[in-house]
Amino acid sequence: MKDIVWGQILSVDVDEIDEDHRKLLDIFNILNHSLEDRESPDYLAAVLRELINCTIWHFSHEERLMLKYGYAEIEEHKAMHQELIKGARELQHKIRQADKSISEEDVVFLERWLTEHILTDDRRLGEYLSQVM
Repeated sequence: MKDIVWGQILSVDVDEIDEDHRKLLDIFNILNHSLEDRESPDYLAAVLRELINCTIWHFSHEERLMLKYGYAEIEEHKAMHQELIKGARELQHKIRQADKSISEEDVVFLERWLTEHILTDDRRLGEYLSQVM
């Protein structure tokens, strides 16, 4: 599986959010490479945990900006954040319960999980914040 490469297409034109997204993509790429390199299940689980924890922090960061700048769609965006975290935690739980490692299919899920949110919900948020910050 290929790395997710940062580019203008993923930019939301808000530097501090773009910085967070770059970090999340870096962790995703570490996970992807670790799977290809056949790292231990414990190591893969640790990288997934880091990705989820950083994502939770990032969502909190976005939500603070939404509150500060009066983003009208805050409740919908927060609900999407909750759904995304729920999906990632369900994946984490499934892996733990089955006592197995992350699969390529799981990585594909996480790739969509990251990029679709950036390209849709975060793009709208970025357009708004770019005007009011």
